[in-house]
Amino acid sequence: MFGKISRKFLRSSRLLPLKFGLFAALIIGGLSVAAQPKEASGPHVDLIVIDGGINPSVDDFIRESIGRARSKGARALIIQLDTPGGLLTSTRSIVKDILGAPVPVIVYVAPSGAGAGSAGVFITLSAHIAAMAPGTNIGAAHPVAGGGQEVKGVMGEKIENFTASFSEAIAQKRGRNAEWAIQAVRRSVSITEKEALKKNVIDIVAKDIDDLLQQAGRKNGGCGWPRADPLLQGSARGALRDGPQAKDHQYPF
Repeated sequence: MFGKISRKFLRSSRLLPLKFGLFAALIIGGLSVAAQPKEASGPHVDLIVIDGGINPSVDDFIRESIGRARSKGARALIIQLDTPGGLLTSTRSIVKDILGAPVPVIVYVAPSGAGAGSAGVFITLSAHIAAMAPGTNIGAAHPVAGGGQEVKGVMGEKIENFTASFSEAIAQKRGRNAEWAIQAVRRSVSITEKEALKKNVIDIVAKDIDDLLQQAGRKNGGCGWPRADPLLQGSARGALRDGPQAKDHQYPF
């Protein structure tokens, strides 16, 4: 038994137009912030849920969650992800935080029917362990303008080239399929969880958190835990408690 899971939760409540860098956005999104969970004691894994667009509040939430996981002695942080995309600036910040995280970060695209679109591709690729639930998909990371239209001309070429190299660098850092990462940007390719596992885009297909922790506990992947870590195995049904709903946070652009 690894102990308890401490969970925080983000869910989208409305759609807001979002910009990508200076002139382009990966897609549209919005969310509200919820939850101050009861802190887990003893050996535990932290779990947060991102359900909605990637924007500054998500960036702050993930950064704070990584810091909290470290300060509370969590063996890992699971980010359960379902996103259509979001701001490139926020995505780059999140990726830097995950790549430099002092605790292992597992990104889990779930539940079934969820997806890691656009910005979600980079976040998933950056994880120490990348996982997806059955019936999920990942891809379509070509940058578009705030209204969803293609960015043309020299600016469009610059943004595409930068984003493709960004995706490639993340994949190379984590030993994942760099060519697919490039094509997800340049050609907006999208694949299922089965294809993602076969193509070395992700590490695990897991039906639920229990299954995820069982498989993650048997992996090393440079995550800072030994193989078959007993603290990442066993039942994941610990104390899962949601806090009160917080106010929506909207950011002007």
